Amino acid sequence: MPQMAPINWMSLLISIVIVFLVFNSMNYFSFLYHPSSKQINKKKNLINWKW
Repeated sequence: MPQMAPINWMSLLISIVIVFLVFNSMNYFSFLYHPSSKQINKKKNLINWKW
């Protein structure tokens, strides 16, 4: 079985890294976060100070 030349190993490494980066970027950018509640009700404490 013939050995692989170093340029073949380098091209294999580059192709694997490119596939890894494309896969991770597609997973990152395709994720959509949907919050459970669209409106958050906050109670405001209105304190009228009488000086």
